[in-house]
Amino acid sequence: MYDVIVIGAGAAGMTSALYALRNNKTVLVLESESLGGQIATSPRLENYPSIKEISGEQFADNLFDQITSHGAEVEIEKVVGIEKLGEGNFKVKTEYNEYSSKSVIIASGVKHKHLRTKSDREDLVGKGVYYCALCDGPFYKGQEVAVIGDANTALQYSLLLSSYCKKVYIYTLFDKFFGDKAHVKALLSKDNIEWRPNTSVTDFIGEEELKAIEYKDADGNIKTHEIPAVFVAIGQVPDNKAFENLVDIDKMGYIISDETCKTKTEGLFVAGDCRTKAVRQVSTAIGDGAVASTNASLYIEGLDA
Repeated sequence: MYDVIVIGAGAAGMTSALYALRNNKTVLVLESESLGGQIATSPRLENYPSIKEISGEQFADNLFDQITSHGAEVEIEKVVGIEKLGEGNFKVKTEYNEYSSKSVIIASGVKHKHLRTKSDREDLVGKGVYYCALCDGPFYKGQEVAVIGDANTALQYSLLLSSYCKKVYIYTLFDKFFGDKAHVKALLSKDNIEWRPNTSVTDFIGEEELKAIEYKDADGNIKTHEIPAVFVAIGQVPDNKAFENLVDIDKMGYIISDETCKTKTEGLFVAGDCRTKAVRQVSTAIGDGAVASTNASLYIEGLDA
């Protein structure tokens, strides 16, 4: 039996593992896909304190090396369910195995909804096609960029980008926005933001990097727009269904928890983007990991007392 099982090997999950290991706990990390989470796909990370610049992949690799050097065990297995058998006794089921632990930390993260285009140019993600303006927008200071989306995240991205980009084009499927009125008012007041309503982006164009986007205008005409970067903000998707027997989930699919990172089940904690929170960044994910793991360690100490 492990002391702590961490579900997810993104920034929150690996930080959870690190803090548990440094509290002399045995740790198993279960990851369904690839190590590092969303940050691993960012070409450069420049907004983490004390690190001037690092690739997201290198940041994730460093964190992985750190936890494994402290003794973390890591398996690439998708978790399909959790059972609580008693105080200090959880059973975590994966597609292939079952594992036991005294405590569990869910750090399964979220995924950005990807825009599906006719050419399915997923190879351009990180090469002109981005899903986080906070992370990657500053690389295009003084240039023209585009945003796709019509809700708060797209509005916020557009306003942020307009503060240092020459011009921002925002493409929306409809002729209205679905965000806060204050954001809409602020956006419409900006001289360097051009709204293109009733448009549908149909393709990303470029070989090694984005050169243009293809879109259908309000009259059904197919047009191209040469642009070096596009930021897609059409929503995020958590995947917490496997845990709904032991946690409360809001209407958007996020696990309900406050800054203690506790769930309604004793001994079960949540960290990072998969929980209800206002800001989802690598720094807040790491903060959650530290909090969740510290509380998990305290929970385990209470069992052994």
